Amino acid sequence: MLIQGFNDVLGWITLGVLLFTVFAFGDALFRREDAFRAADKQTKPFWLIILGLAVVVNLFAFFFLVVIGLIAAIVYIVDVRPAIKSLSGGGRGPKRRGSSSDGPYGPFNGGR
Repeated sequence: MLIQGFNDVLGWITLGVLLFTVFAFGDALFRREDAFRAADKQTKPFWLIILGLAVVVNLFAFFFLVVIGLIAAIVYIVDVRPAIKSLSGGGRGPKRRGSSSDGPYGPFNGGR
């Protein structure tokens, strides 16, 4: 009974890792090529090959290679993706304009 529970948990973890690598591959697939070069983060084909191999390895579940693929996906999501998003303007949240002294009708500098 304990082994069955462990296998269930391991199955969910495997599915989570697969979905994570598929997300990283899909994100890299839809990013612009020039953003990779501008961010100085290898090239788009390089990341597509690495992340594509990570997805394939996850489908066949070679444990050691799955760990390597997971590390590659983590590096992409944590390091490459934010650098590319900042160059592409893909970030969320309000865009900051002007300075902190701007009022609703323009700058307020005390008549200067």
